[in-house]
Amino acid sequence: MAPHISVRDWIRMPASAQEEEPTSTLVLTSSGNRFVDIRILKEGPEPVPQIAIDAAMLPLSNLDWAFAGFSSSSTTTNVLDGSKLCKSVWKHWVDNRTLDADKVHDEGFMFPQPDGRTLEKGAMVDPKTGRLEDYEEMWSDVEAMACEKSGVGVDVKCVVLQMEGSIGNAEGKEVARGMVIRLGQYCQGVVRVGEAFALERWQWKGAGEKEGWKRLARMGDLFLPCGPAMEHFDRLQLGGKVTHEEFTWHVVELEER
Repeated sequence: MAPHISVRDWIRMPASAQEEEPTSTLVLTSSGNRFVDIRILKEGPEPVPQIAIDAAMLPLSNLDWAFAGFSSSSTTTNVLDGSKLCKSVWKHWVDNRTLDADKVHDEGFMFPQPDGRTLEKGAMVDPKTGRLEDYEEMWSDVEAMACEKSGVGVDVKCVVLQMEGSIGNAEGKEVARGMVIRLGQYCQGVVRVGEAFALERWQWKGAGEKEGWKRLARMGDLFLPCGPAMEHFDRLQLGGKVTHEEFTWHVVELEER
């Protein structure tokens, strides 16, 4: 599957509720079906100082959900009418809501819409109530664009960096996992080390002398290799490494289209 960028237009949960979109939700998915899904609240529970807003440094209380992992899709049969359905499964590998991301159940049925968007239907636990609820989400695809200063004709770039390790000793180890995806004009990543969690989101903006990468959000204090993914793509190699302090990030996917 080709890499793709998705934004969520709205959610209904429960499915009978009114459409709303309280977040800025962006999902980057690579050719290898790795994904980073970050959902930032448009309005957090507390005021954020303007200096922090200008620097795109937000508190974790402004985060709805952020996770990364591996996706897959399959065709199944609708038990009601025998029609074919597309079922998608997202296996979480890093998740801000839990230390045990592997146990998160995340799947839905995808229904293409006449306007080119995709309606997702499924069931998940409402974090506000703790109850399992039916939900609907509407998704739009965003075209991945070349965004280098060398101009028109440059290929769309995609790179995935992944980290897994631990810190501590035999008496108390903390698991460390992280994933960063740069796809076209967007780059975002998540990382967890024990209880600590961090994320970043960037977008290529502007034109001419003013063009460049602009940070849209940063939460938490942990390191993420968004810089190498954005600014040093040509130096990266498949199977290569980016090391920061005790953690090594591996280049697991690298392509230009």
